[in-house]
Amino acid sequence: MKRLGWLLPLALVMLGLLAACMPGRGVETGGVESTPVLDRAETTPAQNRGVGTTPLPEVAAATATPLPTQTPTATASPTVTPTPTITPTSTPTAGPTPDGVLRTARVPILMYHYISTPPPGADIYRQDLSLAPEAFTAQLDYLAAQGYTTIPLKDLLSYLATGRPELPAKPIILTFDDGYEDNYLNAFPALKARGMTGTFFIITDFATQKREGYATWDQLDEMVASGMEIGSHSRDHPNLAGKDVDYLVWQALGSKETIEANTGSHPHILAYPGGTYDKLTIDVFRSAHYWGAVTTQQGDLQRSDRLFELKRIRIRNTTDVPKLKALLAYQWAK
Repeated sequence: MKRLGWLLPLALVMLGLLAACMPGRGVETGGVESTPVLDRAETTPAQNRGVGTTPLPEVAAATATPLPTQTPTATASPTVTPTPTITPTSTPTAGPTPDGVLRTARVPILMYHYISTPPPGADIYRQDLSLAPEAFTAQLDYLAAQGYTTIPLKDLLSYLATGRPELPAKPIILTFDDGYEDNYLNAFPALKARGMTGTFFIITDFATQKREGYATWDQLDEMVASGMEIGSHSRDHPNLAGKDVDYLVWQALGSKETIEANTGSHPHILAYPGGTYDKLTIDVFRSAHYWGAVTTQQGDLQRSDRLFELKRIRIRNTTDVPKLKALLAYQWAK
């Protein structure tokens, strides 16, 4: 019986270890929350994910006195399946805190693409999305003559969320999708000469790759220094609807941080590539500290409860001044 006296303390130690190995609750895996949390550790489809585990509870072990020839072996703790977490690496720029007041404002947001004459043999899409430089300057002169004031998109978003800053009597926003070089060569000088501002949505990978026909970072940096607003049009212009969280984070943070690194500006805004998005797209970009986004939906009535679904008016190659006048006068449906 004396030889068996060490068994009781050893049994207590083993019971303590078994208790430590039993998880207090199940590890969360699976479904995506409706509003993903992006402020933990950055991840992309091509990078390792951050790991968050729940530490095992501390257990006070009983004192054991085994025989000299007996050495109890500790049982290894079980491996806990990690849950990936996501965090942006850039310092977020605080956006306007919504005050809960529902606001609406009729602010036309014009949607341009190419400001140039299509080359011979251009397809129907290039032809449709191209506005000749002289037609563009004629539109700018018409807007000025009618008392319109161009404002950056972030001013509209701040107004809808907080009521500040106050908008001018006839505000208008000029947006340019895709970041074509002719925006720098033709649109930028025309705006600058008239003291107007524009919002340019950039496909960041194309600028980084110095893809032919797209503005370079040096050109975009010059535009920012002159008061132009730069926003994200994603990294490489994909359809964002139906994508998973990791892919959307890669697009949201990748494009945002690239713009910050190359121009020093902090983009707050997004234009959905091809106009496609879903609720998860909105959730991810909002969590990545974007203030709002523009769509391809036709209209000019903007709402504080639709900051990520702002409407625009498409400008085509056939939009001359009389047609622009008609578009601005049209009472778009709510």
